[in-house]
Amino acid sequence: MTPELSELLNENANMTLPYELYVDPLVLRLEYERIFKKSWQYVGHIGQLNNPGDYIACTIANEPILIVRGNDGQVRAFYNVCPHRGTKLVQDGAGSKKILQCCYHGWTFKLDGKLHQAPNFKNVEGFCGDDYCLKPLHVAVEKSLVFVNLSANPAQLSSDFADFFTDLGQFKFLDDLKLYSSEQRIIRCNWKTFIDNYLECDHCPIAHPSFVATLDMNKYQIINGDKCNIQGSEVKETRRDLDNAEVQEGRFYWLWPNVMFTIYPGPGNLRSIQMVPIDHETTLGIYTVYLKGDEPTEEQKQLMAFTRQVAQEDVEIVELQQIGLGSSAFKQGVYSPTEHGLRLFHNLVRAALK
Repeated sequence: MTPELSELLNENANMTLPYELYVDPLVLRLEYERIFKKSWQYVGHIGQLNNPGDYIACTIANEPILIVRGNDGQVRAFYNVCPHRGTKLVQDGAGSKKILQCCYHGWTFKLDGKLHQAPNFKNVEGFCGDDYCLKPLHVAVEKSLVFVNLSANPAQLSSDFADFFTDLGQFKFLDDLKLYSSEQRIIRCNWKTFIDNYLECDHCPIAHPSFVATLDMNKYQIINGDKCNIQGSEVKETRRDLDNAEVQEGRFYWLWPNVMFTIYPGPGNLRSIQMVPIDHETTLGIYTVYLKGDEPTEEQKQLMAFTRQVAQEDVEIVELQQIGLGSSAFKQGVYSPTEHGLRLFHNLVRAALK
C-alpha cells in the first residue's frame, strides 16, 4: 500500500471516504484481493439448484466460479477452470448438465469435480486423474440463499450475517420462491457509489416519489449489524389496497460488501441486486427477481414495474454522482445524522484496505 492511500484511509468521524478511492484503478485492484476474495458472495437461490446437474456459473473478483448440485444431492462450488490448460468450462449463467466438459481438449468432469476422462492422456503412464480435479471453494446455503467464499478459512456464513438471517426469518415464503427474471445493466459508476446510495434514504423524498407514497417515511428505520444493514418501514395507511398483502412492510437489506436484497409490500417476493465491478468507474448491476408461483399475478406485475422504476431512479443518480466524484472541486462528503449505513460501510472498507 502506498503512503498516499494509507493517508486516505484515515478516519474522520464526520466525513465520508475520500472520493479519490472511487476513481482510482489501483484501489479496485486492492479491493479485489482484500474485499471480494475474502467475503461471502451471493450467487443465487437454492431453487436454481433443485436437481443433480443444476448449476450456476458466475464471476467473482475476475475469477470464474461454478456451483453445482451433485448426484449425491450435495451442493458444491469450484473454480470454473479446466486444470489441463485453464480453459473456462461453463459460460456464465444457469442451467443443467449431466457432466462437465471442456470445449478445448474434451476433458470431462463429474458433478463432484473429479476428473472423468482426459482423451489426450489415454494409457499415459504415470498420469493420475486424482491430481486433476476441479479446485473446490467454500459454499454455504442459509434461508434458501447460496453464497461462496474464495478465502481459505472463512467465518461461517450464518455468523457473518447473523442479524440479516434473523430478520429474514420472519418471511416464510423464501423456500417457495422461483426465479422469475434476471437482468444485467452496465452502470457508469464505481461499485461503492451504488452501495452508498442504497445505504441512505435522505434522497428518497426527492428521487423516489412512488417509494415515499407507499411507505411511511416517518417510521423508516436504518439498523446496522456487524456486516449488514437493515432498512424498512410500514405501508402508509392511505395504501388500503395492501391491507391484505402477504408482505405488509418494505424490507431492504445490504450485506458486505456488494449485495442487496429487497422485499416489497405485496405478494411474496425477493429481489437481489449485485454490484460487480468491471473497472474503477464501471459496474455490472445484476437484478434478479424471485416470485411465488409459476406465472406472475397482476399484483406481482405491478410490483415488478414499481421496483424497476425505483432502480432506474437510483441508476440515474449514481451515474450523475460519479461524474462529480472525479472533479477537483472537493475531496469528500459529510455524513448526515441518519447515514448510519454509510458509516458502517465506509469503516468496513477502511478496515479491509489498511
